[in-house]
Amino acid sequence: MTQSTRFAGRVAVVTGGASGLGLGIVERLVSEGASVSVWDMHSVPPEQAASVAHAVHVDVTDWAAVEAAATETVRALGRIDVMVASAGITGPNGLAWEYPIADWCRVFEINVHGLYYCNRAVIPHMIAAQYGRIVNIASVAGKEGNPNAAAYSASKAAVIGLTKSLGKELAETGVRVNCVTPAAVDTPLFAQMSEAQIAFMLSKIPMKRFGTVQEVAAMVAWAASEECSFTTGGTFDISGGRATY
Repeated sequence: MTQSTRFAGRVAVVTGGASGLGLGIVERLVSEGASVSVWDMHSVPPEQAASVAHAVHVDVTDWAAVEAAATETVRALGRIDVMVASAGITGPNGLAWEYPIADWCRVFEINVHGLYYCNRAVIPHMIAAQYGRIVNIASVAGKEGNPNAAAYSASKAAVIGLTKSLGKELAETGVRVNCVTPAAVDTPLFAQMSEAQIAFMLSKIPMKRFGTVQEVAAMVAWAASEECSFTTGGTFDISGGRATY
């Protein structure tokens, strides 16, 4: 059951929060009392815009823009307590040794460098406040490696590694850093994938269904909350039974 006041008085940033999984996370955090700033290249849909406290048009691959977004958010909302780094792309499907170099670089620019920039930008604010929760959105592909998705799989493995490093580096502060590794969730990212790739991902899930945005958002909400106090550098699977370790 949603605890409607769990995030009362807290300010959360959600990257990629204008659509898909990010938007679902925004809706969940708002429903529990958070003031949410959406960092995205796109605008929040009009039907959700009224519930969002703040929005910044930002390209997460641009460090200067991300740093400015953090400054602007603190100026507008007073603080940043939570960062959910959800912005990401899948890239095209194809064999690793034939993968277009430009697409490989683009996947890493957004999924790894962009996520790192967002983490880096908010950590000093959180250390100063002696409190913070960072939740990075990775993928079960980062643990198992999906064929014909080497760039995506490798980028999400990097997210897991970064999360573990940051968790250890910040362990003696009030900042906790964890990541969530969903199996396939039916979001607009599916439009970037081939039908064969989508069918492959479904075949690997013992529950024989895709996850829902709401299920992932529920797990993210816990990892972003004060209740997540003794877990850092953790990887939380939400895979319908797919994950084996």
